[in-house]
Amino acid sequence: MKHIFDKTSYEISKKITRAYSTSFSMGIRMLSRHIRPSIYAIYGFVRYADEIVDTFHNYHQAELLEDFVTNYDKALTRKISMNPVLNSFQEVVHKYELYGLVDDFIASMRLDLTKKDYHTLDEYERYIHGSANVVGLMCLKVFLEGDNAQYKKLEPYAIKLGSAFQKVNFLRDIRNDIGELGRSYFPNLTGIELSNQAKDEIVKDIETDFNQAFVGISQLPVKARFGVYSAYRYYLHLLHKLKKADSKELMHKRIRVSNSMKFFILAKAYLRHIFNKL
Repeated sequence: MKHIFDKTSYEISKKITRAYSTSFSMGIRMLSRHIRPSIYAIYGFVRYADEIVDTFHNYHQAELLEDFVTNYDKALTRKISMNPVLNSFQEVVHKYELYGLVDDFIASMRLDLTKKDYHTLDEYERYIHGSANVVGLMCLKVFLEGDNAQYKKLEPYAIKLGSAFQKVNFLRDIRNDIGELGRSYFPNLTGIELSNQAKDEIVKDIETDFNQAFVGISQLPVKARFGVYSAYRYYLHLLHKLKKADSKELMHKRIRVSNSMKFFILAKAYLRHIFNKL
């Protein structure tokens, strides 16, 4: 009956994804059916690790994170875990050899518990690599299913896309990061206020990442291209809204994309996809 346990483990990771992110859930549903479970497993793992460092403030977060990592290590060794999230994820890690990527991700999660400011570009980029770029690379490994030559070719573009997504998240969540978590990720941010000049510099940097990432999206296999393109279009729209907003507005409210707009973005992306207009 092990197959039933494994199946339900993946189903739980799927439920976690849908509960925490409508936008990512929408993108994953646009992927080929046979690769979706692996992407849900990746999201479930990174989502829970992120929850520990970002929201469990009334608990001993460092202990929780280390327990989570220890149980992940045990799951890798045993090739099973009674934690369904870790059970599904360890299988994906072994299948696609994600070991080093996961280690880099965990390192950035540990930083979130101890480091509050990123004063240099090197520190900033190192954190983004571990917190976002490697997640994109994990997904790329799944999309390409062992094609190492194609992975090497598309790796730089996946890194740029992961970086763009993370920077958009940073800009959207800047009020919460600074006001509630006491974190400041952007090196060009001085003090606790975001100026319009600093915001414009950040947006320009993100636009450069998006432009470079798009080159790789068009080269993805069909089974993954539409799902990734949908997420790309969603985040591009969110960036456009952030760009139009005044910096003071970003410091006082979280910019959102309505569900109706998400479906419009999806429909438009689909039309461009089927007519080969990427």
